Amino acid sequence: MSKKKNNDWKKRDGVVYSTSEDFEYSLDAESEQETLAPQQQNLKVMLDKKSRGGKQVTLIEGFIGSEDDLKTLGKLLKTKCGVGGSAKDGDILIQGDHREKVLQVLLQEGYKAKKSGG
Repeated sequence: MSKKKNNDWKKRDGVVYSTSEDFEYSLDAESEQETLAPQQQNLKVMLDKKSRGGKQVTLIEGFIGSEDDLKTLGKLLKTKCGVGGSAKDGDILIQGDHREKVLQVLLQEGYKAKKSGG
């Protein structure tokens, strides 16, 4: 069987089977949120070590926009800090305590950002 079926079930997570003949499932059901301009973003930079095995991460939350734009910003921050991390669900995680550096980079890029407890 060399022909691969394009049946990506992960994209349909949360879909319930319907017996309705008129039911149509659309992958775009949750419309992509429009990304706000950097000046309109209100980001919070904090240190977090909950449920991470005692390891510290710099958490940036409050990003409003598309997942692609979030990942782009996350990549920029990871590159500037020289560490790994992740970006998903409106939050960016940067491994280690890089609050000062992250705050400087965000402000340079024109984002409204501030440090907060966490």
